[in-house]
Amino acid sequence: MSSTNDPLALESQICFALAVASRSVIAAYRSVLEPIHLTHPQYLVMLALWQHETLTVKRIAEMLRLEPATVSPLIKRLEVLEYVRRDRSSRDERVVEVSLTETGKELRSKAEKIPGTMMAKLGMDEAALRRLHATMTELIASVDASADASVDSSDSRELRELRELQREA
Repeated sequence: MSSTNDPLALESQICFALAVASRSVIAAYRSVLEPIHLTHPQYLVMLALWQHETLTVKRIAEMLRLEPATVSPLIKRLEVLEYVRRDRSSRDERVVEVSLTETGKELRSKAEKIPGTMMAKLGMDEAALRRLHATMTELIASVDASADASVDSSDSRELRELRELQREA
């Protein structure tokens, strides 16, 4: 069977294309991030903090779509690099707030060169990357909507209300 007619052809699968693209792009970032001593996941945390300066661990995890238990080790390594500091919230000691140190704030000026460097590395202009980003954002929204619909159809009203309360917390 030719791959153009085979619904299970590897090269036809969106999951395969996304997996390869993700690994390839993250690998391309490696040499760009090494001079500032960041891994790609740490860079994502720093991007969130450069945008907001102080965030809770929970909020960083939500923004990056990761579990707080995954984000905490990233933050600890950034703290060792003296890019961030962690403090208990004065309002609720259970909440850990993460903020940029002066070193972390100063790192932003070096990081501002990264998007241009990556455009050149990927051989794509800004317009092409904006189109790709829009497509990826649309895909993420579609997957989220599908997941929400699946949850809504199988959950009772009480479970939906509980989930909503957890999101607001």
